[in-house]
Amino acid sequence: MKTDIEIAQSTQLLPISRIAEAVGLPEESVDLYGRYKAKVDHRLVARSAGRPDGKVILVTAISPTPAGEGKTTTSVGLADALHRLDKRVMLCLREPSLGPVFGVKGGAAGGGYAQVVPMEDINLHFTGDLHAIGAANNLLAAMIDNHIYQGNALGIDPRRVTWRRCMDMNDRQLRFLVDGLGGRTNGTPREDGFDITVASEIMAIFCLATDLADLKARLARIVVGSTYDGEPVTAGQLGAAGAMAALLKDAFDPNLVQTLEHTPALIHGGPFANIAHGCNSVIATKLSRKLADYVVTEAGFGADLGAEKFLDIKCRLSGIRPSAVVLVATLRALKHHGGCPRDALDQPSPALVRAGLPNLERHIENLRGFGLPVVVAINAFPTDTAEERAEVEALCARMGVPCAMSEVFAKGGAGGEALAKEVLAVMESQRETPELCFTYEDGLPLAGKIEAVCKKIYRAKAVNFAPAAAKALAEYERMGYGSCPVCIAKTQYSFSDNAKLLAAPENFTVEVREARLAAGAGFVVAICGAIMTMPGLPRRPAAENIDVDADGKIKGLF
Repeated sequence: MKTDIEIAQSTQLLPISRIAEAVGLPEESVDLYGRYKAKVDHRLVARSAGRPDGKVILVTAISPTPAGEGKTTTSVGLADALHRLDKRVMLCLREPSLGPVFGVKGGAAGGGYAQVVPMEDINLHFTGDLHAIGAANNLLAAMIDNHIYQGNALGIDPRRVTWRRCMDMNDRQLRFLVDGLGGRTNGTPREDGFDITVASEIMAIFCLATDLADLKARLARIVVGSTYDGEPVTAGQLGAAGAMAALLKDAFDPNLVQTLEHTPALIHGGPFANIAHGCNSVIATKLSRKLADYVVTEAGFGADLGAEKFLDIKCRLSGIRPSAVVLVATLRALKHHGGCPRDALDQPSPALVRAGLPNLERHIENLRGFGLPVVVAINAFPTDTAEERAEVEALCARMGVPCAMSEVFAKGGAGGEALAKEVLAVMESQRETPELCFTYEDGLPLAGKIEAVCKKIYRAKAVNFAPAAAKALAEYERMGYGSCPVCIAKTQYSFSDNAKLLAAPENFTVEVREARLAAGAGFVVAICGAIMTMPGLPRRPAAENIDVDADGKIKGLF
């Protein structure tokens, strides 16, 4: 059987100019990056204000497992299936981070015959967006320390600088460090650290801004630390916002590519969902809605992370509303949640599937709690059995939720037509887009919002705030940020903050060890359990399998 990269490399792509023409993009709004990639002028959103908006289909998943759920693959295949059904559709995804590409996954552009291409470019440097975001982040860091060195007119307390440097690579060695060593001419010694680029506030701002003016205003609002008197210091006060926006100007235009079946796709922005808000850019989603009748987008990791943040943060701040949600599950993942060892996942066991169903059931309940219709997609594997599928179908029937098998990995869009028809039927049964029921109200205190997510979505019994986290939240309230939504950073493998609590745990306590203000993005981050904002590489990183031959052909990416 061919690998993902072999399938992608054997497919004849259309020139990206043909894809742009097919979706009605004017030539002057498309900037080609070679033959198969292009940037699209973000200002088309404002220029297309009179056009109706397409319907948004959100793809999410049950709690992830080491076996994988295939959320991106399902998203790509669903878009291809809608395309095959003669629907005007646009796929709207996040950009992969180099961290997981070289760490665990080895690629993040779909899989099998449901991929976006050119997959090597998308998974590696693509159009340079993540590099631009890292450069903007680190320019601000350099300007903070230079300001302190050059006389510190703002009175920044070096001990209270909160802005961290970033790089788009997993590197645990950089989590905590001391810099500025070597005497006064080399800076002021202080404790510091790196985050991965996709967890940086610049990435969040990039993905939530609506135009360049909004981008620059949000950059100016970034709080980088405090003065000796305890007052916040912003990037705007440092005079950094204009230069940062200049670095991000070209990156801010969404990236146009295609699927293996030539369905148009915008891939733009890439925040992680376990430590950031996990959604592609607002500008790409809004542009997609102007170009198509249906927009298939995804939110990272399980519905308790990416989908909750898509709805409680992205939708709250942008006004975007999904018309339906596709919840992806695999029988292998359900068996994992039912207690099956990883080396036995290929062995048929309806009983273990049944034992893992509470995880699926809870995600359905949560998504319905937002007021949204749900369609369950069973992402098919060759080892699945009819008896195992019957367990999932029976649960969905009891809950009154449509369920369809997705075979897009093996069959491409043809394998997603049953799912596409179920999704279309759900949307057509509604007269208008559903009203969203958010998890919490804007006026609730920050700690109350965190508790609302932990208790309503995760089903925690209690939330324990470490003294430092409680103090920070109180300070953010005092500074006027109490109305912000919250972004929970926790493990993706469990509803709880403990990766070992599988299925649908209850009566646990969530430990909030740290809180961070993302004033420019407009939310507050609660860091829970053992989650790290700079991941590390595994024992055997995917990078060991990646190579390039003498002709420049990449191998082993996935």
